[in-house]
Amino acid sequence: MEIKIKLLPHFDKCLPLPTYATNWASGADVRAQVLEGSFIEIKPGERKLIPTGFCVEIPFGFELQVRPRSGLSLKTGLMILNAPGTIDADYRGEVSIIVGNLGNSVEVIKHGDRIAQLVLAPVARATFMVSDSISECERGSGGFGHTGLT
Repeated sequence: MEIKIKLLPHFDKCLPLPTYATNWASGADVRAQVLEGSFIEIKPGERKLIPTGFCVEIPFGFELQVRPRSGLSLKTGLMILNAPGTIDADYRGEVSIIVGNLGNSVEVIKHGDRIAQLVLAPVARATFMVSDSISECERGSGGFGHTGLT
């Protein structure tokens, strides 16, 4: 499926568009576009909005999910804070990534760093309706670890 991308003036054309690292990869890596200072520092406990330099046109009935890159999360304290984030089909602004530092040291995102991945996913729409009852099931209203730790 094709996704139209509009490059913004600050997109560095020396960097690739979102790219799948392997033929079987689910997510396409996106890169930071931080030409002004060439890097962004994120202190412990801080969060920053990282520009990607492009907008997308997602087909109706789909979303782009913004997910962390596992290597970045393992090797640094950086996380995608609202993961998975959703880019709705009717959004036409710049794709930006909310990155937070959950570690204990300052982390640096440099221009061109792969900071997240985008996964195209179908969207099912629901009709919500009021009901006097809902069906019973084994789990019932138990939640938040009610089945134990192991």
